[in-house]
Amino acid sequence: MTANRLITALTALGAAFFLVFGLWPFFDAQSFFDQVATFEPFNAHFLHDIGAFQVGIGVTLAAALWRRSDAIFAALAGAGVGSALHAIAHIRDRADDLGGRDTDAFVFGLIAILFLAGAAWRLRSKA
Repeated sequence: MTANRLITALTALGAAFFLVFGLWPFFDAQSFFDQVATFEPFNAHFLHDIGAFQVGIGVTLAAALWRRSDAIFAALAGAGVGSALHAIAHIRDRADDLGGRDTDAFVFGLIAILFLAGAAWRLRSKA
């Protein structure tokens, strides 16, 4: 196996790992806590945030595989998706009284929009 193939496989494996172990706590914090993160105390808000950021890392790795010559796009896409999920977690967790401030969803949502717009602009300009 060539070094390039090995790096590609490692990147793909990393993307899958971070996506699975990000989506799981994001969507089912209790199950993730019960099966993987068994340290006390259980904190659904914290696990939702961790899941959002793990997904962002996974998207960054996947975007790097897709657009190999454009690290800026990969970084913006991953940060944008992670920030969007972070904003969604704060909206959901605030509604369930799990934590966060009233302004969090707006701030994190704005950051997500800026990063995702930057990624879309970068993708369009490099097409």
